[in-house]
Amino acid sequence: MTIALAFAGTREDVMMLTMAIDSVVVRQRVEDLDAAVPFYEQLTGSTASRFAFAGVNLASVGPFLLFAGPDEAVQRVAAVAATLAVADLNAAVEEAEAGGAEIVMPIQPTPNGRRAVLRHPHGGVFEYVGP
Repeated sequence: MTIALAFAGTREDVMMLTMAIDSVVVRQRVEDLDAAVPFYEQLTGSTASRFAFAGVNLASVGPFLLFAGPDEAVQRVAAVAATLAVADLNAAVEEAEAGGAEIVMPIQPTPNGRRAVLRHPHGGVFEYVGP
């Protein structure tokens, strides 16, 4: 999937960004992870991969990341609208920043790659992941 974003500074200064997004993972808070997982497994035809992180219980099911836990623990996960998987994380972050995105968390290593969190110019907060 390729997304073309247009950002305007002044009337004379318009910048086009082309960022390749390989996939999008939708984040969904649920009250009861055990009760929610079977629905998403049936919906997607995928088997859930469950894990815990920083006091939050999570399940990755197809394009969904389900999470549950105490309010304090899930606030950090819930603040991000979606995860965008990109082929070139450095380039994606540079392009987004050049277009007006704010880096909330710079690129950091994770157990399965690298990630950064950016706030887009119109307020959405997204996690970018990639090699």
